Order: sequence, then structure tokens, then C-alpha cells
Amino acid sequence: MSNRRRDAVHEVLRQSEGFRSAQDVYAEMRAEGAKIGLTTVYRALQALVDNGQVDVLRTGEGESVYRACASGDHHHHLVCRRCGRTVEVAGPAVERWAEAVGTEHGFTEITHTVEVFGTCPSCSANVKAG
Repeated sequence: MSNRRRDAVHEVLRQSEGFRSAQDVYAEMRAEGAKIGLTTVYRALQALVDNGQVDVLRTGEGESVYRACASGDHHHHLVCRRCGRTVEVAGPAVERWAEAVGTEHGFTEITHTVEVFGTCPSCSANVKAG
């Protein structure tokens, strides 16, 4: 896959506010006239994830969604279930917990993914006001 195609996929995510599915990225690129296949979009997204340029998380329905990273450091996400607003947060307590649990069970080379879902303040206010 060419760097040009990977960069084009990355640009779509950089211009997006929230997490996007591969199908969303593909549909947007095709609507803008890009000659790109869905398989190429998936490959580009995986390469961007592997390089730490893009975050990936699984929704409650099990779908993988992607977003351009705001920071290069390891982080977690608070995600609003209603509007999709996402906040990157550091989680040193989570890091220590994951390492301790792995060590307790004899595991090494511990990695983890933690996503926290809830309702953001704006959506909470709209529910209360409605």
C-alpha cells in the first residue's frame, strides 16, 4: 500500500471529531472521488494503528472504530454513548493495575485496552432539560 493512500485515510480521520468506522471512512473517500477499495482502507487503518497515529476501540456492538490520536502518549478514552464525544485521559492507576494483575498470574509483556463509556455533560444536560 502506498504512503499516499495511508496519508489520505489519516487525513479523513484528522478532519473528523469522533471515532469513525472503516466503512464511514471508505464511503466519505469514495464520495469525494477517491479511487480506493475498502480493503485498502482497512490496511491503512491498521498501519496507522500500528504506528500509534490512530486510536482504535470496539463499540458496545463489537465494531472497530478509529480516530486520529491527539497525543502520542499511551492513553485511554472516555466516550459519550449518545454523541460520541471522546476525551483522551491518562490512566496511571490502570497501568499499575494491569501490570499487577499480569504479574500476579505470571504473565509478562502486559498490554491492555481500556475504554470508558458514559454520557457527557452536554448530553446529560439535554436529557435533564428535555
